[in-house]
Amino acid sequence: MKTKKTIGRADIVDFPDLGIENVKAKIDTGAFTSSIHCKKIAVKDGVLSFHVSIDQDGTSISKRFETTDYTQKKIKSSNGVAQLRYVIKTKIVLFGKAYPAQFSLSDRSRMKNPVLLGRKLLKGRFLVDVSEKNLSFDLKKTQK
Repeated sequence: MKTKKTIGRADIVDFPDLGIENVKAKIDTGAFTSSIHCKKIAVKDGVLSFHVSIDQDGTSISKRFETTDYTQKKIKSSNGVAQLRYVIKTKIVLFGKAYPAQFSLSDRSRMKNPVLLGRKLLKGRFLVDVSEKNLSFDLKKTQK
């Protein structure tokens, strides 16, 4: 039987494909799809462009990306309203391991955390302990 890692209610994660590290993430077992805060989302001639906008340690980081590897999916928000969102594939690092994952592009500017990790990423890999937080990040700090 595969041993699952315990993850807390929140953590700090890395996105190696996007060149972004130490991003605050909320673990949300109520959400199916993971989400990342983006602005300026547009498609032109089959190319999806977007800006990942993250506040890190008081500094605002905005990086522009383009991809042709994307889909669109209807995603229901916590208030029950369905939106058609773009979804990209990228890797996320948790507990020193890179996991392939799908992230919907969403304006999360009014949210506390720019990243939300949903059940699709968590299932079969992690157990959630809501009394804990930053378990992956704490491990990363001790390995440096």
